[in-house]
Amino acid sequence: MAEPGAKVAPPKPAGPPREITVTEGVTVRELSEKMEIKTNDVLKKLLMRGVVTTVNRPLDLEVARQIALEFNHAITVVSYEESEVIEERKAGSSQKLPRSPVVTVMGHVDHGKTSLLDAIRETRVVDLEHGGITQHIGAYSVAFKNRTITFLDTPGHEAFTLMRARGARVTDVVILVVAADDGVMPQTIEAIDHARAAGVPIVVAINKIDKPEANVDRVKKQLADRDLLVEDWGGQVVCVLLSAKQKQGISDLLEMILLVADMQDLRADPSIPASGTVLEARLDRSRGPVATVLVRDGTLRISDAFIAGAVSGKVRAMFDDAGEKIEVAGPSAAVEVLGLQGVPQAGDIFKVLAEEWKARQIGAFRQQKIREDSLQRTSRMTLNQLFEKIQEGTIRELPLVLKADVQGSLEALNQMLGDLPTEKIKLRVIRSSTGAISESDVLLATTTNAIVIGFNVRPERKAAELAEKENVDIRLHTVVYDVTSEIRAAMVGLLEPTIKEVFVGRAEVRDTFSVPKFGIVAGCMVTEGRMTRNAQVRLLRDNVVVYSGRAASLRRFKDDVNEVKSGFECGIGLEKYNDVKPGDIIEAYKTEKVANKELSA
Repeated sequence: MAEPGAKVAPPKPAGPPREITVTEGVTVRELSEKMEIKTNDVLKKLLMRGVVTTVNRPLDLEVARQIALEFNHAITVVSYEESEVIEERKAGSSQKLPRSPVVTVMGHVDHGKTSLLDAIRETRVVDLEHGGITQHIGAYSVAFKNRTITFLDTPGHEAFTLMRARGARVTDVVILVVAADDGVMPQTIEAIDHARAAGVPIVVAINKIDKPEANVDRVKKQLADRDLLVEDWGGQVVCVLLSAKQKQGISDLLEMILLVADMQDLRADPSIPASGTVLEARLDRSRGPVATVLVRDGTLRISDAFIAGAVSGKVRAMFDDAGEKIEVAGPSAAVEVLGLQGVPQAGDIFKVLAEEWKARQIGAFRQQKIREDSLQRTSRMTLNQLFEKIQEGTIRELPLVLKADVQGSLEALNQMLGDLPTEKIKLRVIRSSTGAISESDVLLATTTNAIVIGFNVRPERKAAELAEKENVDIRLHTVVYDVTSEIRAAMVGLLEPTIKEVFVGRAEVRDTFSVPKFGIVAGCMVTEGRMTRNAQVRLLRDNVVVYSGRAASLRRFKDDVNEVKSGFECGIGLEKYNDVKPGDIIEAYKTEKVANKELSA
């Protein structure tokens, strides 16, 4: 029997922990309600841990987990948006009604995307001023057969991919515009890759059929070669022939869009609070932060409190695609919203909350998390981490983006990679094409967590900067067997120390001179970094490597020098190579061995 005044330890709860779901930034009050425990009891536990807080202040998630375990509860943390979806599913709303499809037009430059959008724009019941809504918010609605179609006028498929990279999937249908006289081109292929990666149905619009040199069958064959088989060739892909200039086939295209949308059975509940996606956002000098929002579900109203990514706000004013003030926006409507506390990211999820204080609380919590994540940024997967992830069983597939100088090299690479043993991991080539590694390639690798393999090509400067920013692993090779041996080594855990290339300088060839007893000397301007004598160099012509070796000589006027810095002219002689032309780029670099820490640990 315990002595009078002695403290008695509370009995430990028996049985397995009870599962509960909480949102990010959960407060003491919310955690108490979920666990059905008195708030004071939770505060006492926190005080015992040295945590002094209030009932409405967000808790650190690790602390919340530990407190929950002490009360025999196991918590699962979801975003506020996810929790709302779970609640809506539990409620089983019976007001799901058909909604308008959201369409993005993609394709190669000069294949008629703009002309098609202009032709579709003219089908609108009300003719808008100033040439259409795209001057306002980059989205507009078209009325057709008593139904509405929402078109997104995006800058291109790069913007489409960036939006998807942030977790947004705003498009229901992609219109792939292909010119009948030009056929499938590089950007057409990129658009196909991006649409497939997003899992969005494609409607092919073969444009410019009125031209004498138009060849529709050739276009269909080229599409079939890309596993895009149109319906009249026995496939599943809807294809429409049209001429945007002559305004032929526009109605057929709109009808097919509605048909493809009907097959998806697109529905929304206008009775619930609005949720959607931020299409674009900017800081306006006179109006403050302005966001273009696509409402996916529910209805958005004036004075609604909302959260958009890490930015909270309250709807002060809304404008439709004609720039007119409106009070209400239903599903599939694109509207400009004023009243944000900051500028959100394009692609952020937009969600209306019942209480304004809750929106501010979630916004503050997410901004804090962003600051923390920026300090502890995790890198994307590299080949060095591949073996470790295979052993852990966390990876079953390795996406690759292949780039080569010529088609023959590309075919050889594809074949050799296909012959690699794939017991534990499957190699998936999501894009293989010729030419320099572009921003589009890096963006695709960003969204699919792929590794970029370059054979005899170099990344464009902007692509290299983007890859460094997004931590995309780019592997460059000049021997075809090195590519397969490196990936095979990564798959079996035999990676040697990584050879890291360090950029030294870049010079542009302005003219060439013939020097007796030496050969051709390139008259250059150093545009970046510095050029050094006997440095390792490569000669680039249209971003393709045509020579790799050393700089045999480096001169300033008639003097031999060891180094020439950016902004100065110099003469560079390449070792045993004379085929230098004006416009070529000479890159100087050095290589360093970096120990494979992931595998050696």
